[in-house]
Formats: sequence, C-alpha cells, structure tokens
Amino acid sequence: MCARAFLIAAVVVSATGCKEAPKPAARPPEPVKVGQVIQKDVPIYGEWVGTTIGFVTAQIRARVSGYLISQNYKEGTVVKTGDLLFQIDPRQIQNSVNHARAQLKTMESQVDQAKAAVATAEAEVVRAEATQKKTALDVERYRPLASRGSVSQKELDDSIQANDANIAQVDAARANVVNAKAAVARSQAEVVRAQAALDEALLNLSWTKVTSPISGIAGIKTADIGDLIQTSTVLTTVSQVNPLYVQVGIAEQEYLRWRQRPATGADFDRKSDLELLLSDGTVFPHRGTVEIVDRQVGVTTGTISVRGVFPNPGDILRPGQFAKVRAVIDMKKGALLVPQRAVREVQGLHEVGVVGPGDTVDLRKVEVAERVGSLWIISQGLKPDDRVIVEGLDKVRAGEKVKPLPADPEPASAKPMPGATPIAPSPSPPTGQTSAPATGGMSKK
Repeated sequence: MCARAFLIAAVVVSATGCKEAPKPAARPPEPVKVGQVIQKDVPIYGEWVGTTIGFVTAQIRARVSGYLISQNYKEGTVVKTGDLLFQIDPRQIQNSVNHARAQLKTMESQVDQAKAAVATAEAEVVRAEATQKKTALDVERYRPLASRGSVSQKELDDSIQANDANIAQVDAARANVVNAKAAVARSQAEVVRAQAALDEALLNLSWTKVTSPISGIAGIKTADIGDLIQTSTVLTTVSQVNPLYVQVGIAEQEYLRWRQRPATGADFDRKSDLELLLSDGTVFPHRGTVEIVDRQVGVTTGTISVRGVFPNPGDILRPGQFAKVRAVIDMKKGALLVPQRAVREVQGLHEVGVVGPGDTVDLRKVEVAERVGSLWIISQGLKPDDRVIVEGLDKVRAGEKVKPLPADPEPASAKPMPGATPIAPSPSPPTGQTSAPATGGMSKK
C-alpha cells in the first residue's frame, strides 16, 4: 500500500511539473493626450532693459547770487512755461539798476552839453568867417589905393596882417567844431555803454525771479529759504513727461534684424513698434515708436542706444523708472510649434513623443528655438502633420502602442502682444519671446 501511494504521488507531481506557466496578461494601451503640430508665421520679439527719460528736461539754475527769499511752486506738481518757481532777494541788484539808470541820465546830459558846444563852435565859425571877409575886402580896396599913393604902405600891410589873422581864426573855429562833434560822439558812446549797463542790471533783476522755461513736472527743491544762492546753483529740475522717452541699448545684430525686417503688414507696423513692460510686470497700455537712433555703435559694449517715445497721459511714468521694451525684430515663416510640456530634456538633449501609424510611439530628438508664450518653436525633428504627446510622455516607451486622446487647449493666461499674430497665450511678462541670446540687455529665457 505504501508503494502504491508513493507511485500515485510521483505521477501527480510529474504531471504537475509538465504544465506550462501562465502567460502574463497583455498591457492595455496607455492613454496619452496628443496634439497636432502647429504651423504658422511667428513674430520674434526682442526685449531690452531701459530707463525712462524726460522728453525735455531743464535744470533750473540761479543766474545771479543772493539770498533765497521764497519758493513759489509745489514740488512734484505740473508747472507751465513762465511760472514763478523761486524768488531771490532783489534789493542789491535793484540798487545796481538805480545806479546804472543814474549813469545813463548823466551820459545823456553830457550828450546835450556836447551838442550845445557844437552849436557854439559853429556860431564862432560863422562870426570868424564874417570878420575875415571884411578884412579881405579891406585888402582888396587898399591895394590899388596904395599903388597910387592914396593910402600909405603901412595901412596896406596892416590890413593884410589883419586878414591873415582872421583866416587863422576861421580855421581855429572850424577845428573847434570838429572837436565839439567828436565830444558828441564820445558822449553818445558813453550813453550806449550806460544803456548796456542798465540793461544788464535789469536783466539781473529779472533773474531774481526764477521761472520755468518749459511746461512739465517740477521736482523737489535743492535749496531752502534763506540759503545764499551762488550763480549756476541748481534749484530744482523740470521735466516734460508727456510724451516720455525710454532709452535702451540694442545689440548690433538685433538692430540689423529689426531695421531690415519688412515694412508692410499688421505685424510690422512701424508706427506702433514698441511695447513697454513696467517693473511690476504690467504692460503699459500705450505703445511707442522709435524716435532717436544714436549715431554709432558703442566700441566697448557693441550696442547702439535707441530712444522710443511713448504717450504718457496722466503723467503715470516718471523719469528714471526701470522698464523693459519689446519689439518685433524678426518673423519666422511657417514655424512649427508644440506646447512646452510636450518637450522633454534628457542629458541636455530635447525629445518629443510622436504618435505614428498604428498609434505607436516614436521618440524623436528635436532642436528647439525660441519660446512663444507656452509654445516651443521646433527648428528640426518634426513635420507639420506630426502628432505629439502633450501629456503622458513619461509613461510610455519607444515602439509602445498608446491610446491617443485630444489634448486640452493651452491655458489663456495672457493676451498676445498687440500687433503680433496670436500664437498662444502667455503669462505677463511672457518669457523667451526673443531671438537668439545677445548682448545689450536682450533676454532669452
């Protein structure tokens, strides 16, 4: 019985060992979210760090010395051309005006005296000429009489001498006239000099009232009431801020790309080239235009200074603010775009999962270019009709069959930049809407 039982047990064990092991159940296709590669024309933006500058900035300086006796404006408010800002004590300069005015009166009286002397000298000439004419007639009358012996030779000689003396008197009187006229000219020159001194004194007196040469916002004063102000002391600054300049430094390569881009089409409207991003991340609602391009590229920096002008209603922006300026510098025709979340970086390389025929996965190496909102521009590795895995790439392997599901649309977190083809929404400020890395403040993130 024992042997029989042992034999039955051996047969059972042998039969059990000959059975095939059960095969594992086949893995169902992994569901992944898939999106189509987008192909469209994409504007490329440059972004530069800049500062705001007053459209016109005037440093208000003292033109005369004196004690500051009043401040006639409220700091930080709008002033108009000609508004009184400060008053310097005018009394000392008023004394100079009075002195110069008295000097002018004195010189004018000297001119009148010189003119009177001219009239006297001219009258003396007339009297001397009349006397000389009488003695000349005596000589003419005595000469024939003396030849006949009717008058003595002495009487003739006396008349000739008297005539010669009168001729000399006429010449002297005429010389006096010339001297008197010269004195008039000198006196008139002194009048002009005195008038200039008076004008200068009056000008200095007017400069004791410090006025604004432009309309704009007046800054904080740099001098207090009672301070002794010296010539050229800066009292405050007035800036015209509507419109307002924003100055940036652009790399030479970016400048060339921007200047050489097409001039037609809504995406390249050069009348609204610039967009301003403020330090708090908000986008300034008014677009600007390029107003000034510097004459040369910096030798040490390789950048060129560019000033854009922006409308500034309400004087929101003030000079010296930090800002970023964006502008379209290039247009990529027929660019291929995929969501950023569809691109995986492996050891410094980028790859995407492409769902091919039969819903199988093909892992492709790609080259990425600029980011546009939440999308990558793919320069190599994809075709326009490819389907890429947007979500679930980390769950599948190459050659594996998947279950493609439609991907959710990209989140609309921000509107595209005005004047550019809407590509994909992007946060504000969007990152990476730039061309290749460059110097001069442009960023590529």
